[in-house]
Amino acid sequence: MGRWEPDAQGRLEQAALELYLEHGFDRTTVAEIAARAGLTERTFFRHFADKREVLFRGEVLANAMAAAVDAAPESTAPLDAVVAALESTSDFFADRRQHARQRQVVINANPALQERELIKLASLAATMADALRRRGVASATASLVAEAGIAVFKVAFESWLVDDAEDSLAEHIRTSLDDLRSATHP
Repeated sequence: MGRWEPDAQGRLEQAALELYLEHGFDRTTVAEIAARAGLTERTFFRHFADKREVLFRGEVLANAMAAAVDAAPESTAPLDAVVAALESTSDFFADRRQHARQRQVVINANPALQERELIKLASLAATMADALRRRGVASATASLVAEAGIAVFKVAFESWLVDDAEDSLAEHIRTSLDDLRSATHP
């Protein structure tokens, strides 16, 4: 593939994931990723700060979650606005289950990547808390609800990855939320 072909970022992501699965994250270099994608290292660094960021591009997801919270009707309770935001991610992931499974294999094999995943989740919670604050939700309540929402999302996402029935991520989110509600209401 030549450098002039479209979707350089997507090609780099795919090449990186393949190499991480084949050789491990630590043994894969940026030069190898760029070569596999048919691009230069310079092109790689135009798209990603480092080789970890190939796995953790979260701005699209964070922006979509914040927009969904912002779009919820004013009368919507904070937790319901967060749940709507979480469920809105189902479409984003609908055709990405296999990619998400492969990505998780790479992350699970590397403690530093596991730590980075937790940082990404904390960032998503902060983004949603900010969106709730814009809606007039008290700061502490916004943080609590956003963190609870991300906990629901994390459990649901992990369940969705191993689901052989191929239920949607939204269904797993609803189930995880129901489990949380059952645990807090006797």
